[in-house]
Amino acid sequence: MADIKNKELVIFDLDGTLTPSKSAISSKTAKLLARLLENNKIAIIGGGHFKQFQKQLLSKIKLKPEAAFNLFLFPANSTSFFRFKKDEWKKIYGFSLSEKEKRKIFSAFEKAFKENKYKKPKKVYGQVIEDRGSQITFSALGQKAPMLKKERWNKTQDIRPKLMRSLKKELPGFEVRSGGLTSIDVTGKGIDKAYGVKKIKEIFKIPISKMLFVGDALYPGGNDYAAKKTGIDCVKVSDPKDTERFIKKILKY
Repeated sequence: MADIKNKELVIFDLDGTLTPSKSAISSKTAKLLARLLENNKIAIIGGGHFKQFQKQLLSKIKLKPEAAFNLFLFPANSTSFFRFKKDEWKKIYGFSLSEKEKRKIFSAFEKAFKENKYKKPKKVYGQVIEDRGSQITFSALGQKAPMLKKERWNKTQDIRPKLMRSLKKELPGFEVRSGGLTSIDVTGKGIDKAYGVKKIKEIFKIPISKMLFVGDALYPGGNDYAAKKTGIDCVKVSDPKDTERFIKKILKY
C-alpha cells in the first residue's frame, strides 16, 4: 500500500472506484467518504457532467459544511471544476468544445459505426451519444442503462476497441478513451486524468508528491492510466467495495 501519512490530498476516480458505473454511491461508501472528508482534502475526477456527479454522489452523501469545503469535483475529465462556496456548489471554471469540433466528433462516430458495421441495440436507455459540452460520450446502451445489462454487454459485445481505432484515425487532434463498462469519451487533445492531476496541482499549490490517486482502471489503456504519467503515487482498487476497504485503512492513521 502506498505511503499515505504525508499526503495532503487524495484523488478518487468516480465510476468503478467510488460508485458502480453511472450508478449511485452506496450508503456505506458515502458514510466512509463523509468521515474521510472531515479531516482530508479530496478531489474526484469523472467522465460525467456535473449533473451526473449530483445524481451519483452529492444527493447520496450527507456532509457537514466544513467537510463539504474539503471536497473538489472535476467532471468531464477535469474540463470543469466545482467547489462548495457560501452554502452551494459553484463552477470555478469550465471549458467547452467548439461547435465545429463537436460536428467533427459526431461525424467520426458515424464513420466508425459504418466502418465496423456497428448497429445500435434495439433497446437503449437514454442518449447513446451525449454532448457534455467539453466532452462527447458514446454509451452503447444509453446513459441510463441498468448495471446488469451493461455488464453483460461488456462481457459479450464490447466492440469499443474497434470503434476506438477508427475514431483515433479520424480524430488525431483529440483524446479517445474507454470509460466505464460501455462508454467511449472524446475530449480535446491532452485532456485526461494526467491533465486533471496537473490542474489540481496548479489550483491548490500542492506538489504531486503530496497527492495520492485511487482508481480501478490504472492498467494500460484504462481511463485512469494517464494519471501515472504525472508520477503521482497510485492505489489500484478493483471496485467500490475495495475502495471502502482502502478508505478504512486511511481512517486508521
